[in-house]
Amino acid sequence: MTNEQKQAVFEQYNAKTHRYGRIVSVVTLVLLLGAPFVIGRYLGALPDMAAFGRGFLAIGLIWMVSSVAEYLIYTPMLGAGGGYLAFITGNLINMKIPCAVNARDIVGAKAGTPENEIISTLSIATSALTTILVLAAGVALLIPLQPLLQAPALQPAFDNVVPALFGAMAYKYFRRNMDIAILPLLVMSLLFTLVPSLISSTSFMILPSGALAIFLAWWKFKKANAEAAS
Repeated sequence: MTNEQKQAVFEQYNAKTHRYGRIVSVVTLVLLLGAPFVIGRYLGALPDMAAFGRGFLAIGLIWMVSSVAEYLIYTPMLGAGGGYLAFITGNLINMKIPCAVNARDIVGAKAGTPENEIISTLSIATSALTTILVLAAGVALLIPLQPLLQAPALQPAFDNVVPALFGAMAYKYFRRNMDIAILPLLVMSLLFTLVPSLISSTSFMILPSGALAIFLAWWKFKKANAEAAS
């Protein structure tokens, strides 16, 4: 198969991915928004819609910035198929992004290539299926394991699962460009220490920390070019 034929096949694949992805996204959005209102109507427990609207605007406007930022940051990393799967199934930061990035590194694919599109889609689909199976097993074993899971000795471990996960995964990226990673890491650590309330707004803090890392990378690039030209 020639490169032109491969490109044509990939474009057809992407076109179908967008078509099915949009349909499923709309269906998912309708179900997510419609189910609470249908249940509330059936049970006669609908909230005051004026109060609901005010609460939605207060929270929705804040999270709108985070949603747009996540879309702009993660979509180029995941591609079309991976992006639809990740945003529909959720849990991007904790599960989908680490899984896709790790799979891409294992096979040596680069962002923006057809290989990355396929690998991201397969890895995120595998992650979603694994999550469903683990959750199903967890629900089935919830009562038998409840005494063990609620043991006081294990609570500190559960409180630190996410930091341990991201700390281990982040290190392999930090060590590649330690001179770029160290300053954003120190600034964010200091900021979260001085203002603990920001810990609940990590999605927003991606913007300044990412901007700082991009600036440092740009400055390093300009400095290297200036030294090469001199």
